[in-house]
Amino acid sequence: MKRALITGITGQDGSYLTELLLEKGYEVHGLIRRASTFNTGRIDHLYKDPHDPTTRMFLHHGDMTDGSQIARVIRTIEPDEIYNLAAQSHVAVSFNQPEYTGNVGALGVIRLLEAIREADIETRFYQAGTSEMFGDSPPPQDESTPFRPRSPYAAAKAYAHWLVVNYRDAYGLFAVNGILFNHEGERRGETFVTRKITRAIPRILAGQQEHLYLGNLDATRDWGYARDYVLAMWMMLQADTPSDYVIGTGTAHTVRQFCELAFGLVGLDWERYVRVDPAYFRPTDVEFLQADASRAAADLGWVPTISFDELVHLMVVADLREAGLDLESGREMASSISPRERDHAV
Repeated sequence: MKRALITGITGQDGSYLTELLLEKGYEVHGLIRRASTFNTGRIDHLYKDPHDPTTRMFLHHGDMTDGSQIARVIRTIEPDEIYNLAAQSHVAVSFNQPEYTGNVGALGVIRLLEAIREADIETRFYQAGTSEMFGDSPPPQDESTPFRPRSPYAAAKAYAHWLVVNYRDAYGLFAVNGILFNHEGERRGETFVTRKITRAIPRILAGQQEHLYLGNLDATRDWGYARDYVLAMWMMLQADTPSDYVIGTGTAHTVRQFCELAFGLVGLDWERYVRVDPAYFRPTDVEFLQADASRAAADLGWVPTISFDELVHLMVVADLREAGLDLESGREMASSISPRERDHAV
């Protein structure tokens, strides 16, 4: 039975990756931060009592800022594979918390790599990179595109990327970078723009929210489905030789287009409800990200299975379901909004 360690196991990608690895027969260990409230909602459905002999998922308290505990966990578990998904991953927040963002996203990777090297174990290491590292380099972006980070988050990830390359070259570690473009799903964090949009729809239908406030509607991103992308992570660590890969769909859409499609699924005119708030604009922004993932297709056989339209559809349906609705009932509620209410929304 293979053994894997996942940092950031409680996040969107961590939960999908845990499901994937359990399905493949792995024993999965996750690093979680100690908190006074439970933060394991995305993986609660996978949890079993550790005393149950069939349990194959185990959680360990730790933090990416605590090198000694990271090293202790790695020595204890001796994982065959390590997936580093932990980070302060919100781009806008990184401008307000640049030091913490760098401590976790950049220095945290040093702590992991040093722990692996000093433990002298045979393991394969995956580092979660990001398309944000490309910044304002023109699209489409591939593995040879220069990094031009435009946020503390992206700069921390670029630092981590080159650390992985250095440790691979210097010490012969099987270490790879996955340069993943935006990937979403039903478990996306509620402060990320795609989930803000899809969560607002049932709230607007129920009269619980009048407007949705967003930032740059013209920001263009390559959006894919997170379940597809965690499969790519696993595939990178099954390769014969370690290498870095861009992962994305090759198509790009604006935030405006996401709004139009999402609201349109229930028959709402998004322009009546969406407001632009300058507070959501970043000091420096990335305008256009679009992946060229042809290398991953050629080397790994990885291709996305969910289109942009399908992604928006499944996210809207999931948030409607959480509110006790479906598309049909959502459309009925939208059609019942009176002209006066529509005018008020304007």
